Amino acid sequence: MSGPATAVPLRLVPADPPDSAERGATAAASGALSAAQQRLLAELMRVEPVLAELGARFTAAGHELALVGGPVRDALLGRPVQDLDFTTDARPDQIVQVLKGWADAHWDVGIAFGTVGARKGEHRIEVTTYRSEVYRSDSRKPDVTYGDTLVHDLERRDFTVNAMAVSLPAMTFVDPHGGLADLSGRLLRTPGRPEDSFSDDPLRMMRAARFASQLGFAVDPPVVAAMTAMADRISIVSAERVRDELVKLVCSPDPRPGLALMVSTGLAAQVLPELPRLALEIDEHHRHKDVYEHTLTVLEQAISLEDADASPDFVLRFAALMHDVGKPKTRRFEPGGGVSFHHHEVVGAKLTAARMRALRFPKDVTDQVARLVELHLRFHGYGTGAWTDSAVRRYVADAGPLLDRLHKLTRSDSTTRNRRRAETLRRAYDDLEERIARLREQEELDAIRPDLDGNAIMEILGLPPGPLVGEAWRHLKELRLDRGPMTHDEAVTELRSWWATQQP
Repeated sequence: MSGPATAVPLRLVPADPPDSAERGATAAASGALSAAQQRLLAELMRVEPVLAELGARFTAAGHELALVGGPVRDALLGRPVQDLDFTTDARPDQIVQVLKGWADAHWDVGIAFGTVGARKGEHRIEVTTYRSEVYRSDSRKPDVTYGDTLVHDLERRDFTVNAMAVSLPAMTFVDPHGGLADLSGRLLRTPGRPEDSFSDDPLRMMRAARFASQLGFAVDPPVVAAMTAMADRISIVSAERVRDELVKLVCSPDPRPGLALMVSTGLAAQVLPELPRLALEIDEHHRHKDVYEHTLTVLEQAISLEDADASPDFVLRFAALMHDVGKPKTRRFEPGGGVSFHHHEVVGAKLTAARMRALRFPKDVTDQVARLVELHLRFHGYGTGAWTDSAVRRYVADAGPLLDRLHKLTRSDSTTRNRRRAETLRRAYDDLEERIARLREQEELDAIRPDLDGNAIMEILGLPPGPLVGEAWRHLKELRLDRGPMTHDEAVTELRSWWATQQP
């Protein structure tokens, strides 16, 4: 049920000091809300010139304007506000006219859906006409209907915490669905019936999972029930929108709650079925670790190894999430109660690439994630450090620019509770990284290439450009990996020796 409507001018309202247990509890609740309003006021004051100017322009043109959704929510949470989302009764062509001459730039990529984008100083701005969106059962694109009031526009928002607004230029806080109380209670709830909200836009079910991870909010039980009942409805949403929402979830501060919610409601079975399939049945005769829980732990450990000052590394995170997806297809029960997953890394790489193609990921991102999945077991052949220098070179060459991510993924893949085994694996990988560092100093390991380039090969063998030059180049690269750097004369001798074996 929606909370009471709220429309109040923003101002600092100090909480009364408690003088009894009962008054203390009341003051604490009141203080929590007034503190949120204070944070909102402080953050909005930071961008006040933009708000005041834009509000004045729309008012002068005879239109309403309100800051809405994420910026209001984030300000209340004390988070920085950079991108500004506005809603208005003005139609898209009227929005363009108001923005002209004020914004540093504007664009109309989303104008078909009622949205005009703009940039003003450091702020990225979107202004959208009051609207509602409804997906027909046979369409992947929503029907957009324009509205006339702010309250009706807020009714069609996904969650109450995103259905708050600040009306401009009067700076009036508008909260018709109790979003401020839900924000204080860290609860994700829809303005109306969740079934109606998810029917209007099924992607909101994935947004619920994303916000659970991004904001650390609990999801209202009726919302969870609707997600479970309507999970197959997500199939109507375009792969690109599903992909973008999945990326935001995986790159959130704590993806586990959102991913777990997607699995438990059946959403993951629709958009990322490889994940719930990891929950392999374990019987009393054939025991192995819980692959699903192991995977989520590997993801968490990979996140902990990311550079603190860098943006979330989607390639590393998604590789961690997908690294064992080949296990269900390769599981074999061995005599004596053992379980094997031979070549699951190869199968997993193929499954990963197929899923990412289905979700319309760029080819380079797909190739990187699939390659990490394919390589994630390579280290386990290192054993007690018995690899030759040739094997270390090949490890580096095969990883290429993904080597740093492969280091992190391999370290994250150790979730054993056996401390002695965990310490043995850690020391072994430390040793491998030290050997790579030493070879780097000696051999320019990051750019392993033959000691003769293609031009030299053609000149020495008297060959024109063609496949034979490539074969010679690959032969010399194999020698470089096996033996390390050679002198020019040694490389020429090896090339001529190889060429003699190629003649009729």
